[in-house]
Amino acid sequence: MKKNIVVIEGDGIGPEVIKQSIKVLNSIGNRFVHEFSYQNVLAGAKAIETLGSPMPKETIDSCLKSDAVLFGSIGDPKYDYYPRGMRPEDGLLKLRKKMNLYCNIRPIVTYPGIPQSPIKKLEGVNFVIYRELTGGIYFGKKGRSKNGKEAYDYCVYSKKEIERIGEMSFKAARSRNRKMTLVDKANVLETSRLWREVIQKMALDYSDVNLEFLYIDNAAMQIIINPTKFDVILTDNMFGDILSDEASILTGSLGLLPSASIGNKKSLFEPIHGSYPQAKGKNIANPLGSILSVSMMLEYFEMHQEKNLLEEAVKSSIQEKICTPDIILDDRNYSSTEEVGDYIEKYIKNH
Repeated sequence: MKKNIVVIEGDGIGPEVIKQSIKVLNSIGNRFVHEFSYQNVLAGAKAIETLGSPMPKETIDSCLKSDAVLFGSIGDPKYDYYPRGMRPEDGLLKLRKKMNLYCNIRPIVTYPGIPQSPIKKLEGVNFVIYRELTGGIYFGKKGRSKNGKEAYDYCVYSKKEIERIGEMSFKAARSRNRKMTLVDKANVLETSRLWREVIQKMALDYSDVNLEFLYIDNAAMQIIINPTKFDVILTDNMFGDILSDEASILTGSLGLLPSASIGNKKSLFEPIHGSYPQAKGKNIANPLGSILSVSMMLEYFEMHQEKNLLEEAVKSSIQEKICTPDIILDDRNYSSTEEVGDYIEKYIKNH
């Protein structure tokens, strides 16, 4: 099978983790006789410096023509105070909108052998967050008063936006443990009330799925207190962003979490971590979130055997303690970014 993949390394540790992901993907290609071709394009800080835009039109055009996009990370402190629309993060929001990547999927899975949550010992955590990605407060009208003393961010959702991710979430719940939790703030927010109305009506067509509702503040507590109660969490853009980052503490490291952003025709795959500029160039960044994002890409391509082998390799690397310092707490015995990628590459080749 041939697949054309657009690669956006991005900022900070992005190029380092993407390098390992490409190495692993090539190993999968060699093992299963697939042909993966890559087109590298610019986004983020490097694109601002080179082309004057955090998300150039050439990059968007290439992404729209690809079979999938593999994304590293985005963000640079140098641009934190640039005007709206010219920050690296603005470029990613623009790409999500242009590609219509409305459904962000973030699995939260704990692995044996990792010093997991600092809150308590956890076992058997396995749930997935379905986050609406192209609507809500992140994309609503923003501005300030003329005197600069007032600011506003509008949160807007339509029935159609809720229905399309609701359908994907219900189907995911049906394929898992038939349980779904809608997280909102319906006691305060009108948009959350619309979410409840739409999802409750949709639930009539998914009577085999147990649907429950939690306010965002309660959900944030329950994820820490009793994370095994969750299976599929459905929520809006901002709440999903916050909850998935919070949930990373359950796994032991933000560097372990992958994600898929699914659209009507195109999809993008990226680790949920940021650009982590403090680690840039030090060969200590955890590549597993990016590598597991490749696993989600393989599932998207319906390469199920390939996906299973890659995930087996990741589990083996953790069991054998071939891990970066965010997981291995002993300063002397951790593996580098490159060594983790090498181990997974060889595992795929030899198993």
